[in-house]
Amino acid sequence: MADTDETESKERTADAWGPAAPVPPSADDVDGERGTGHSRRKLLGRLAGGLAHEIKNPLSTMAINLTLLEEEFQPAPGGDGVQSPKDKRSLKRVHTLQREISRLEGILDDFLHYARGGEINRAPGDLVALIREVLEFAAPELEAENVRLHASLPNALPLAMLDSGAFRQVLMNLLVNARQAMPGGGELIVELRRSGARAELAITDSGVGMTEDQLEHCFDLYFSTKRGGTGLGLATVRRIIEMHDGEIGVQSEAGRGTRFLIWLPLLQEIPITKGAQAPPSAESEP
Repeated sequence: MADTDETESKERTADAWGPAAPVPPSADDVDGERGTGHSRRKLLGRLAGGLAHEIKNPLSTMAINLTLLEEEFQPAPGGDGVQSPKDKRSLKRVHTLQREISRLEGILDDFLHYARGGEINRAPGDLVALIREVLEFAAPELEAENVRLHASLPNALPLAMLDSGAFRQVLMNLLVNARQAMPGGGELIVELRRSGARAELAITDSGVGMTEDQLEHCFDLYFSTKRGGTGLGLATVRRIIEMHDGEIGVQSEAGRGTRFLIWLPLLQEIPITKGAQAPPSAESEP
């Protein structure tokens, strides 16, 4: 899976970046109004679902008709395979429209994920195992892009209250962002450790980094530095982290790289008093 050799990347470890502060909570959760914010998110999720349905239906119809239209301009089976210049131009326009429909569907999906970010179902989960699973899934694509992955994960941590699907989305989003920030390859470091009653996850890349202005607005809705980006990815990440009662912080420097930190509460371990005996099991009862 991941390379666990950290000696070649010490300059980009958590200590080298120094302490980071979490970003302030999103507008939905300020002034102790988490309950009110959650109600607003549920309403927004329902509205977004209806909007997505109304938009996706005509998009799907257009996609089907473009596929049929594409067949009209393709060379006939069994023919000489020659297309007229007019058919070639028409086919090129059809392909352009198909790409735009696909892009619009992607934007709609991103918006829907953001709007429904409050709909999570948490249960006690193994954060270490989840991160390891996501890294194993992402490793082949990272390797193909000449990104060297370094993972420093503990053998175990206390369980955390997780929505595994939602938190997997957080991890994949941050890993994709890191990969895209290193178009020529680079170093990606994923570190997990216990910090008091919380788990601290750091994801550091050696990519292009962000300017001060980009850093200030990176979690804002619809703010993106990527061509064709929707500006919903990091906003969704932030919302999901907050719904896990966690915090997220970011450090970046143009030309050096970016480091995201996530803090999640861990479930309290039940201490066992020395010399105490466990209660008898049902099998030992008379």
